[in-house]
Amino acid sequence: MNPTCFPCQLISWDEAYRLSKALAKKIKSSGFHPDLVIAIGRGGYVPARVVCDFLLHSLLTSIKIEHWDIAACKRQEATVRFPLAVDVHDQRILIIDDVTDTGDTLKAAVEYVKGLGAGEIKTGVLQHKITSPVVPDLCADVIREWKWIIYPWAAHEDLVGFAEKVLSEEPGASEDIRDRLKEQYGLFVDEDCLNEVLDDLIGMGKAEKYGAEYRRS
Repeated sequence: MNPTCFPCQLISWDEAYRLSKALAKKIKSSGFHPDLVIAIGRGGYVPARVVCDFLLHSLLTSIKIEHWDIAACKRQEATVRFPLAVDVHDQRILIIDDVTDTGDTLKAAVEYVKGLGAGEIKTGVLQHKITSPVVPDLCADVIREWKWIIYPWAAHEDLVGFAEKVLSEEPGASEDIRDRLKEQYGLFVDEDCLNEVLDDLIGMGKAEKYGAEYRRS
């Protein structure tokens, strides 16, 4: 993956909901009946809640595993930040996340829950990239050509990260930044959205504005 130029795909809320519903149907068809559903935070929060809605399942909790930062920046390894606060010994567990990329996050979650003495464990994701060496038990969609997936619950922070990457290469007016986001990442960002992104970069002290030009602080 070229660190400065790679394809991205922005998933809409409607599409994310459709994928979550499709995943729930596959879980139902599999015949697996979990005692507890665990969302991997943060990407799995919304999908897990929608899946539980269609499964009519009320026992949902979460763990926070850190592996990816915003704008496709990867940490050295996946680590559990906020552990489970419930007993999972001998329980049937369904682990939900949004996507398998390297698969490290899903692998860390399964190993962690196994270490707590869980019984049967199944994993489900909205989208599985075939480049991932870790394959979930269930998925709603398979991605055959690698791309960075931006889900609607992380769209703003990812755009902030990508805009920061663009500004780190060279300064420019908002139109220049929008053009480079399109050329380098395939991201089409409207003016209002980009203004919010740039305002946040300035507010975080990561960008400055001189006249009509923005530059990295």
